Amino acid sequence: MQPDYLIVGAGLFGAVCAHELAGKGYSSLVIDRRNHIAGNIYTKNVHGIQVHQYGAHIFHTSDREVWDYVNRFAEFNQYINSPVAFYKDEVYNLPFNMNTFSKMWGVRTPEEARRKIAEQVEKLNIKMPENLEEQALSLVGTDIYEKLIKGYTEKQWGRPCRELPAFIIRRLPCRFTYDNNYFNDRYQGIPIGGYTDIVKQMLSDARITVELGVDFKSYREAHDIHEMQVIYTGCIDEYFDYKLGTLEYRSVRFETEELDMENYQGNAVVNYTERSVPYTRIIEHKHFEFGTQPTTVISREYSQEWSKGLEPYYPVNDPRNQERFLAYEKLAESETNVTFGGRLGQYRYYDMDKVIRAALDYMSTVKRKG
Repeated sequence: MQPDYLIVGAGLFGAVCAHELAGKGYSSLVIDRRNHIAGNIYTKNVHGIQVHQYGAHIFHTSDREVWDYVNRFAEFNQYINSPVAFYKDEVYNLPFNMNTFSKMWGVRTPEEARRKIAEQVEKLNIKMPENLEEQALSLVGTDIYEKLIKGYTEKQWGRPCRELPAFIIRRLPCRFTYDNNYFNDRYQGIPIGGYTDIVKQMLSDARITVELGVDFKSYREAHDIHEMQVIYTGCIDEYFDYKLGTLEYRSVRFETEELDMENYQGNAVVNYTERSVPYTRIIEHKHFEFGTQPTTVISREYSQEWSKGLEPYYPVNDPRNQERFLAYEKLAESETNVTFGGRLGQYRYYDMDKVIRAALDYMSTVKRKG
């Protein structure tokens, strides 16, 4: 029998929708072109280490309802995201805080740190920042920009900071406390046993069928989907066969290896902010779960331009791409049986909690079957 819903994409948005639909009495078919569920939060067990196959994912939220919801599917540990940055032979804490400022300038008090930043910003005399470099300099001064922002950002975006729009860095929070917690959210942690199990549980209802290795375009050509409700979480421009042009993304390439040592870098996330180092950061996966395995797994991350066939990660939300997306969004309004969701369907960067919130909000508009 034809399911009530076709859900394109077995990531978080699609999985939450499928789970909630099942609870309302609807059947759904979830398809995904990959050979696994969970989208970019997919984790793979390698000798007891949960490896984040598509980059580090730390769950954090201030939304109590979302936190309670995700805890129905997993127990979370008490991991606190406290990355460090390597610049040449120097090591700095992130985000920018009193530990960072003390290491950089030898200051001890918040007043001294504020004064140092203000002195550098004042000397630059930047009134109206015209690009990312000027925007960053006007917020944090020369030292922090040169050591911790410039090289990393240029690697991440593949072009000089002077050629990037100022809006990419709207604000650079400086914390004048000795606190290395990267996030301000009330709730934070890593699911014990990895993210894949969360999505597996979401999709476990008998009303849900999952088919992997299935491309939406091929499925649409072989099946009549006009009588189905469709939740589409793929790229919105791809849905419309790129008829208005291609939306731009940045992609990431990973080099992952298992090392015959217990501890490689002493932290889960280490950023490399020097431009001459080709990768942006190294992830040591075992530290997300305080692992004690005799070996370790690391992933070097290389930012790169996206092209068809690569995984799109970060939308390039500059004015040209945003204008193109809005045109696609207008086209989407004519698709009366299709809802576009998730980071690709809505062309925006979403944290995991925001994906779940968006899916739950959408599901609240769906009435119980019958």
